[in-house]
Amino acid sequence: MMVDIAQLERGIVKGDRRALSRAITLVESSRADHREAAAQLIEALKGESGAPRQALRIGLSGTPGVGKSTFIEGFGGMLTAQGLRVAVLAVDPSSARSGGSILGDKTRMDLLSRDPNAFIRPSPSQTHLGGVGRRSREAVALCEAAGFDIVLIETVGVGQSETVVAEMSDLFVLLLAPAGGDELQGVKRGIMEIADIILINKADGDLKAAANRTCADYSGALRLLRKRPQDPDGFPKAMMVSALENSGLETAWGEMQTLADWRRENGHWDARRASQAQYWFEEEVRQGLLAQLHTPNARAALRDLGAQVADGKTTPAIAARALLDRIGARGAFEG
Repeated sequence: MMVDIAQLERGIVKGDRRALSRAITLVESSRADHREAAAQLIEALKGESGAPRQALRIGLSGTPGVGKSTFIEGFGGMLTAQGLRVAVLAVDPSSARSGGSILGDKTRMDLLSRDPNAFIRPSPSQTHLGGVGRRSREAVALCEAAGFDIVLIETVGVGQSETVVAEMSDLFVLLLAPAGGDELQGVKRGIMEIADIILINKADGDLKAAANRTCADYSGALRLLRKRPQDPDGFPKAMMVSALENSGLETAWGEMQTLADWRRENGHWDARRASQAQYWFEEEVRQGLLAQLHTPNARAALRDLGAQVADGKTTPAIAARALLDRIGARGAFEG
């Protein structure tokens, strides 16, 4: 597609949803010319000050079936009712076989998708570890430039690499369902260590008592973790909410604001944003190096050396060094 950077920039700054959608499609593209255009667009949106408008970025994860979409619809609707503009970047799982994904978040958030102060963008994870699309951070920057106050980043689910969401969000919220005591063993310690607020959802009806016990269990577990310098007293914390009944949502939002304000006032906000920028710079370098393995000549070398390893003619370590040497040779894999 032909890309008019200036036109896209003007549309995004004016809050044009179609321009924002087109821009996110652009940054998600893997085509070399689109990547170049996307980089130019992101740079142009920085403005003369070199610092684009900052929204509150909230990463949201949770176990399958916990009700993330229901929570986002209720939470997002509460925020828009307060006059805030909310963008939701919902990452759907991609098939490892076909690369396709369902992209059903708009159907699961029917009310919020029709809210004029909300924008929902489902994106395929493209098998990226951590349940976050590789270009989600650029999509966040586009939403900020479009004037959104809150950007919610919904991830695929809890996994060992889920911590990547912390590298693009200001607050990380973990959504869990009421369950027995053994459920605590199923949540990775690493996820607990990066969670700022744990919300026990479905705290209603017959599950309310179980939710209260689960909340107490997680509150106790959080007290055993080492205190983090970026947290005021009382954080991280566990709370109960009911997305179905819209109860506890305002209290949870108040706690998020309290934590965000404290981090801004004590210098942790800017330090974290700077650390995240460094992380994504290094990630771009890693991905650029990996991309060299997908050229025709590189794939042919992979097949040849792989066959030699399979036949026992060489070891994996020696074959890997040979391939890396070829990649490092000037112009060896061009074209």
